[in-house]
Amino acid sequence: MDALLLSRIQFAFVISFHVLFPAFTIGLASWLAFLEFRWLRTRDTVWRDLYFFWLKIFAVSFGMGVVSGIVLSFQLGTNWAGLSRFAGAVLGPLLGYEVLTAFFLEASFLGVMLFAWSRVPPWLHFLSTCMVALGTLLSTFWILSANSWLHTPQGHEIVDGIARVVSWREVIFNPSFPYRLVHMTLAAYLTTCFVIGGVAGWYLRKGMHTDPAWRMLRLATVFALVTVPLQIVAGDLHGLNTLEHQPAKIAAIEAHWRPAPSGESVPLVLWAVPDETAARNRQEVVVPKLGSLVLTHSWDGAVPALEEFAPSERPPVRPVFYAFRIMVGVGALMLLLALVSGWSWRRGRLRESRSLHVAWNLMLPAGFVAIIAGWFVTEIGRQPWLVYGLLRTASAVSEVSATSVALSLAVYVLAYAIVFGFGITYLYRMLRRGPLPHEPEPDTEEGERTPARPISASDASLEDG
Repeated sequence: MDALLLSRIQFAFVISFHVLFPAFTIGLASWLAFLEFRWLRTRDTVWRDLYFFWLKIFAVSFGMGVVSGIVLSFQLGTNWAGLSRFAGAVLGPLLGYEVLTAFFLEASFLGVMLFAWSRVPPWLHFLSTCMVALGTLLSTFWILSANSWLHTPQGHEIVDGIARVVSWREVIFNPSFPYRLVHMTLAAYLTTCFVIGGVAGWYLRKGMHTDPAWRMLRLATVFALVTVPLQIVAGDLHGLNTLEHQPAKIAAIEAHWRPAPSGESVPLVLWAVPDETAARNRQEVVVPKLGSLVLTHSWDGAVPALEEFAPSERPPVRPVFYAFRIMVGVGALMLLLALVSGWSWRRGRLRESRSLHVAWNLMLPAGFVAIIAGWFVTEIGRQPWLVYGLLRTASAVSEVSATSVALSLAVYVLAYAIVFGFGITYLYRMLRRGPLPHEPEPDTEEGERTPARPISASDASLEDG
């Protein structure tokens, strides 16, 4: 347990918490824009009540995302000084652009969105909701650009051991960025989709808020039917890009140890227990020849093997191998549930199908699980590099003692358990209460209207049973 290992554990812990909330709010902001659009078009109060219900959820989730993001950015300076020295000239401006173009946009219009429903014209409030949604997408753009540069660095030169920008266009639009941007954005939308569908399934099971729940379930089903296949295509294209730029990661994902004889196809490993000491798989379940077709789109395509890389150049195989299969397995369950729900809806049985309501309810956290697994594949699979091919993780860690890192990790665990424990409990209580009819705010003595307070307006306290 040296400083390097503890720093990696600490970063994994912090990023695993942080990525959940932005991923959820990216999709939730667009969902809110859709709900307000439907309310303005139809004046159906159900859409308005749904808007205010999910607005409360968004407000709490957005706040927790901001808190965890601040901790994450501080950690880059305290634990990874080598990265800041080497790539600060590249990453600093990209993160600055994210703050200037995305976070400021979100923060500016967030106040109007949360507190000015009855104080501004409807078109301006709707514009504010759309700007917040646009801000979340811009944040995704810049953060994924910076992270993708770590995987496929381009547009730079090394001067005195420091990466200097030569072409911002090549830095921003590095080779893996378009694929990772699409893949992550769709993952965020699917995360929100299955939360909405899961909440709707729970309400229908309990006979609560049946009209709003039925609308949410139908929309979640349609969205999943369209988006899950798109995500599969995006994931396949991302895999081809990874095969080109990070072949060792693909070899670890497939636990493919030895090159196939010339002209022979590579089998697809469905399941195995990778043994890194013996450089082989135990309890292997494979489909002959299918690996080449899936990975290269050719029956006799060559797939890199782990033995082609020196042991010091290989990523850890087991976590990458298992995390990838968790991600794919969750995606397959998403597709299956969407198809069955669509078929049941067509036959007029979805609204009354208790088994499907239970299935949607159980799949509520599916998007979060898939995102965490996908990030583990991406980040662990990049090892031993922090900037791929340029800066090793071991060379980027700060000169801090293992005791200091262990102490800060313990503080993070304790603080996160308290802060996010209360936050998630509060979200759970709001979700259980459901969408209540929204009432206009009363006028004050001065003739002005009090602002709507979406968090306190939940009518739920942490003490409620």
